[in-house]
Amino acid sequence: QVQLVESGGGLVQPGGSLRLSCATSGTGFSIYIMGWYRQAPGKQREMVARISSGGSTNYADSVKGRFTISRDNAGNTVYLQMNSLKPEDTAAYYCNVYATLAPYEYWGQGTQVTVSS
Repeated sequence: QVQLVESGGGLVQPGGSLRLSCATSGTGFSIYIMGWYRQAPGKQREMVARISSGGSTNYADSVKGRFTISRDNAGNTVYLQMNSLKPEDTAAYYCNVYATLAPYEYWGQGTQVTVSS
């Protein structure tokens, strides 16, 4: 099994910044895609950003230019640097990983991000 541990959520004022982290652990697998999704109350979960093992990234249009996804050199931890936060960024943020070990797709427990004055 692949374990995911998220951290870094919290309350921030509009225009502020937060950095989310998601650390993976376990043995006997490789990870090839890591990403962040979010879900606001009453809305569907949506992709925020993803990064491949080769470093290719893609972002939701709503966060382009404000959020940056990255991985550590070992490829075990993924980060989401969120700048210029807006109230509409308020949501539970979930780490998502595709690995070579069944069931192949894994989700973190979620971390709350609240943007409010």
